[in-house]
Amino acid sequence: MVTFSLQAKPTAAAEWLDLARRAEQAGFESLYVSDHPGYGVSPFVALAAAAAVTSQIRLGSYVSHAGVREPVLLATDVATLDVVSGGRAVLGLGTGHTPAEWAAVGRTRPDVRGRVDHCIEVAERTRAFLADQTRVQDRVPLLIGGGNPRLLRWAAGHADLIGLTGLGRTLDDGYMHETRWRGDQIDAQVELCGDKPAEALVQRFEVTDDAGASYAAWAEEMKEDESDLVAAPYAFAGTLDEITAKLREVEKRWGITRFAVRTLAAGALITR
Repeated sequence: MVTFSLQAKPTAAAEWLDLARRAEQAGFESLYVSDHPGYGVSPFVALAAAAAVTSQIRLGSYVSHAGVREPVLLATDVATLDVVSGGRAVLGLGTGHTPAEWAAVGRTRPDVRGRVDHCIEVAERTRAFLADQTRVQDRVPLLIGGGNPRLLRWAAGHADLIGLTGLGRTLDDGYMHETRWRGDQIDAQVELCGDKPAEALVQRFEVTDDAGASYAAWAEEMKEDESDLVAAPYAFAGTLDEITAKLREVEKRWGITRFAVRTLAAGALITR
C-alpha cells in the first residue's frame, strides 16, 4: 500500500492548525516539519500545536540536525511530543549539511565522515536518553534521512525508517546539493537500505494535464536528464492516473511505497 507523509511548516497559527487537520482528514500518515535552527521554525513547538488538533497522524522532524541538537535536549523534546500527542512522535535525524548552522552554535562543520560519525553518535545517545524519559510509545520510531552510503548501512541495521532525498554532496554555497537521480544511483541507495522501509522525499509534485512540460522545465532548472526525472521517485507530474501509474512503476523497480511530499495535492491519491 502506498502511503504519503506531508512536510510543511507554520506561517500563521490558524493556517497551521487547519493544515494539520486537513492532512489528517486526507489520510496522510505523518506530518513532518524541517529543522534548521536559527533559519527556520521550531519543529517541536509546531508539532505539539498540531498534536492538539489531531488524533491519528504521526508527527516528527524531517530531519533534526545532529550537528546542533544536543541528544539530551532532543530526547526531551521528542518524549514530550510523544506524551502530548498520545504516542505519535517520530524521531527524525540527519547529519546536517549547512555550514552556517554549525557555525551558529560555535562549531566547525566536520568532513563527511565526521558528520556521519556524529549523527550516529547523536542517534544512539538520544535513544538512550529516550529510554529514561516519560513517553507513551515503548520505542519511538527512528527516521534517518540522508544518502551517504555509510549512514544508510547503519540505518539499515538500527533505524525504523530511512528517508531517501535524492541529494548528494553539498555544493560550495553550503546549501544546494548534487543530485543522485539516475537509476543506478537509486538502485545502489535502495540496496543499502536492506529490508528497512525507505521513504522518498518528493522534490517536485504537480497535478497537470501536461506532464512532459513539467518534467522538461524541472530538468532544465535542475540541469538533469529529463528521462531520469520521469523515472525517479523524487518527482511526479501528470494527471492523477499518470501519477498513480508512476507510483506502481517505482514500487515495481525499487519497492518504494512511502513518499514524503510538500503539498496537500497528493492527498487526492490516497483515496484512489
